[in-house]
Amino acid sequence: MPSLRDIRRRIRSVKNTAQITKAMEMVAASRMRRAQQRVLASRPYSQTIRELIGELSAGTSEVVHPLLQGRPTVRRAAVIVMTSDRGLAGALNTNVIRRAAEFMIEAAPETDVVAVGRKGLGFFLRRGIKPLGVFTDLGDRPGYDDVIPIARVAADAFLGAQVDAVYLVYPKFISTMTQRPEVDQLLPIAPTRAEAGATQRRRVDYIYEPSPEAILQALVPRYVEVQIFQAVLEAVASEQSARMIAMRNATNNARDLVDTLTLNANRVRQSTITGEVLEIASAADAMAAAR
Repeated sequence: MPSLRDIRRRIRSVKNTAQITKAMEMVAASRMRRAQQRVLASRPYSQTIRELIGELSAGTSEVVHPLLQGRPTVRRAAVIVMTSDRGLAGALNTNVIRRAAEFMIEAAPETDVVAVGRKGLGFFLRRGIKPLGVFTDLGDRPGYDDVIPIARVAADAFLGAQVDAVYLVYPKFISTMTQRPEVDQLLPIAPTRAEAGATQRRRVDYIYEPSPEAILQALVPRYVEVQIFQAVLEAVASEQSARMIAMRNATNNARDLVDTLTLNANRVRQSTITGEVLEIASAADAMAAAR
C-alpha cells in the first residue's frame, strides 16, 4: 500500500492537471463560439453556390468548363483529408482518418492524398504514403486566401489528368457534442440529388448577363475554393468543440480521481492513527504489568 506522503503527492499532481485541463476547456470554449459563428454564417453561401452551379449547368447544352467534365472510369482519385494540427480533441482525428482510409479503399484502385493538418499527415507518413500536397498551420481562424493553394493543387491534378476525381474528407460540425466524418465529391463538379431536386422545384427562368456559359467560366473555380473553405471551417468548429468536451471530461475525471485518492489517504491516515493508539495502549499495559 502506498504511503500517505505518496498519496498526497499524487493528489497535488492530479489537482494541477485538473487546473490545466480546466483552463484548456475555457480557451477551447471561447474559440469554439467564434468558429461556430463562422461556419454557420458561411453555410448559406456555400449551399447557394452549389445550387447556382446546378442551375447554370442544367441550362447549358454542353460542358463549358473542364472541371465539370466527368470521366467514364475513375482509375485514380485524390482525397483531401482534413484533420487538426494539435491533439487533445478526443476521437475527432481518429474518426476522420478511419473514414478516409475506408473511403480510399472504396473510391478507386489508386488514390493520392492531400493532407490538411499535422495529425493526418503523420498518419500517412508513418504508413509510407507520400502526400500529393501538404498544408498545415492554418490556425484557429483560417482565411479564404489560405485555401486557394489547396484548391489549386486539386484543380491542377484533375485538369492534368493525374486523377479522375477529387474528394473531401472532413469532420462536419453537427453540434457541440457531435461531429461527423463527411465525404463530399469536389471534382468533377456535380450537384447531388437533393440539390438538383431543390433547384428543379424553384426553377426560375432567369436572364443571365453576359451568358450562363460566361458565368460558369468565372464561377466554377470560385466554387472549388468555397467548398474547400467551408470544409476547413467545419473542421475548425469540430476541433474546438471536440477539444472543449475532451478537456471537460478530463477535468471531471481528475476531480473524481482526487476524491478517490483523498478517501484512500484518509483510510491510510486512520490506519496509521489506529496503529499508533494500539502501540501506546500496549506500552501502557506492559508498564502496568511491570509494576
